[in-house]
Amino acid sequence: MSLLAWIIIFSLLGGVLSVLAASFFLLIKDDYQKKILPHTVSFAIGALLGAALLALLPHATTVSDNVDLHDLGLTILIGLLGFFLLEKMVLWRHCHSSHCEVHSPSEINISSEVHSPSEINIPSEVHSPSEINTPSEVHLHSHSHTHSHSHETDKDASGTLILIGDAVHNLVDGVLIAAAFMTDIDLGIVTALAVAAHEIPQEIGDFAILLNSGFKRGKALLFNVLASMATLVGAVIAYYSLQSMQHALPYILAIAASSFIYIAVADLIPGLHKRTELRETIQQITLITLGVVTIYWAHSTLH
Repeated sequence: MSLLAWIIIFSLLGGVLSVLAASFFLLIKDDYQKKILPHTVSFAIGALLGAALLALLPHATTVSDNVDLHDLGLTILIGLLGFFLLEKMVLWRHCHSSHCEVHSPSEINISSEVHSPSEINIPSEVHSPSEINTPSEVHLHSHSHTHSHSHETDKDASGTLILIGDAVHNLVDGVLIAAAFMTDIDLGIVTALAVAAHEIPQEIGDFAILLNSGFKRGKALLFNVLASMATLVGAVIAYYSLQSMQHALPYILAIAASSFIYIAVADLIPGLHKRTELRETIQQITLITLGVVTIYWAHSTLH
């Protein structure tokens, strides 16, 4: 099988298939979702850190004889700061926990917002003489309507923004997967597995935001799949552009590692700290270790 075929197959694995897996997860009852999601996040943390520290960085130091370790360290530092700035600009939106601000249960309550009887206007009531609004009441009603319209606009914007951010993120993931495959096929497979591991909980969070923004389930799935196709686009572009830039591969692998480390440390681990019970902590450590061992086993076996 050609290198391009490997890249295409595993780019689809890291992108589209993770979206489909997340969509099936949404069919599970809410009680089970709340129990399962933290476990997937813990496993993803281990997979990301394992891929970064046990696979990507070691390969980055050995893929070329002219690699400067100081430059490699600087690249990792710049990558970490760059992802921080991207997240600040809301171009990179990772939020996996149900306790996250944008995933707050008080904000994700679509049915109550749409179907609340108190929000249904009955025209016949307007003509009742006893219910003619005073100026102050008209002002309050107008203010309430304006606030409601503004809230709906913000929700629509958040849905659009999450799709744009997801597409940018997936495009970068595609570049990283292609760069890993161009270095070594087993490294590419490990990288794609790590991408898929963290994409599933991320896509679940994205689905929640889209549904809260007014998207129907079918439309949310369609747009999420289209955004995930950016992974394939980024991989194919990287395959053709990086062939003439072999000297840049170690530094692209370093950026990939910094991406995985940033996602795990800055976005995922803080959510685990909100569950402080001893039993939860033991489960988190066990699943993080399992994620690391899975990547280590896959890498060693493929080698």
